[in-house]
Amino acid sequence: MVYADFTIDETTFPPARVANIGTILNTILPLLILGAALLFLVMFLLAGFQWLTAGGSMDNVKKAQKTMSFAVLGLVVVVVSYTIVKLIGFILQITLPF
Repeated sequence: MVYADFTIDETTFPPARVANIGTILNTILPLLILGAALLFLVMFLLAGFQWLTAGGSMDNVKKAQKTMSFAVLGLVVVVVSYTIVKLIGFILQITLPF
């Protein structure tokens, strides 16, 4: 009878690196944070452009201020959630690479 020796080497089989939820989060979270920062930058610049081109129209100025407020609020939510994840990792003594 022949028994097969089946071992998965992470260096030759890349999907094996995704073994648990922790490695998935360690891969995805930094990308999401970077995406949120880029989205904040785009939204804030767009709102600034709207404000500059408002031409004295208070409706357009209010719309630009609302866009800026939502952009800042979104960035605050991302920073607070990142801090909460780091705090939970510290409490549970989980090593996070980011």
